[in-house]
Amino acid sequence: MSYKDMSRGGPLEVRTRGPPFGKMPRAEQGMKRSDSIGMIEKYWNDEEEWRGYHPNACDEENKFVDAAEGKLLTVFLDYDGTLAPIVPEPDKAFMSDEMREAVRQCAKRFPTAIISGRSRQKVSQFVKLDELYYAGSHGLDIAGPKTTTDGEPIEKKLAHQPAQWARDVMDRVTKELIEKCADIPGTNIEHNMFCVSAHYRAVSEELRPRVEAVVDEICASEECLIKHDGKMVWEVRPRVAWDKGKALSYLRDALLPDLSEKGFRPEDVFTIYIGDDVTDEDAFMEINEELGDHLGVGLLVSSSPKVSAAKFSLRDSGEVLRFLTRLRELGDAGTIKTLP
Repeated sequence: MSYKDMSRGGPLEVRTRGPPFGKMPRAEQGMKRSDSIGMIEKYWNDEEEWRGYHPNACDEENKFVDAAEGKLLTVFLDYDGTLAPIVPEPDKAFMSDEMREAVRQCAKRFPTAIISGRSRQKVSQFVKLDELYYAGSHGLDIAGPKTTTDGEPIEKKLAHQPAQWARDVMDRVTKELIEKCADIPGTNIEHNMFCVSAHYRAVSEELRPRVEAVVDEICASEECLIKHDGKMVWEVRPRVAWDKGKALSYLRDALLPDLSEKGFRPEDVFTIYIGDDVTDEDAFMEINEELGDHLGVGLLVSSSPKVSAAKFSLRDSGEVLRFLTRLRELGDAGTIKTLP
């Protein structure tokens, strides 16, 4: 499908073109929302043209400021490939101390959340910041901060698990994947509580189809399961109408009453989501569809052009660090609003 086949969304309210299509094509029955990305044909001729559609938020900061100026940010962040580089061994995807400090400073000024495909417990162990909101398993396991940014304990904690039944199912899926992939060298099975990942980065090219075949077999055996493709990973997830985008909206809605008490109206709150993988497209789409450019934008982390619903881009985790640092500076300068 070409973007020319779709109705255009009209002029954007921020001075960036964004991807040259209106609403994303609707995913077909049995597909996930982000699968619609694969239905879009290439809409750029070279990197320069692509960056015209997805301006770099560091190189063309003025375009981001035009959108967010005078508003309070709510900051949503992916983990792998965004706050930490992609590594061959998933258990060693550590974020730097410098990045951790940038996120800490961000959380002091703006409500900040991590939304990851990893289990909530695992990603919170990597990040080591109790003052953040965390959503693990692609948003299927949500929890509020344990402490304030000043380190004070929070008694009433936010918690939401929209598919609690899936945990027992994923226990069984994990066991089956480990057993059936035991003779495929390099396979790494990761139990993420409400979904399971079969990492194949370390698997030889000729053996990767065997890993995928095992995942396909398991997903075909139970109607409640669905397969998802990621960066060098196949995931088994529960077939539910929930993704990173729905988790973002849930958290944003949960934040608004407290922000209202602090004097911020909903129209004063500007939501950003930064991520690098196809699962993050769900969050970009949610912002585009539910909020619009005047209330939020997505930022894709990618070193090369690719189809995306994000309105802005960053090249790598190094630029994510630079961008988060600039958010702190823009907040301190009063260009964007901060928490009292």
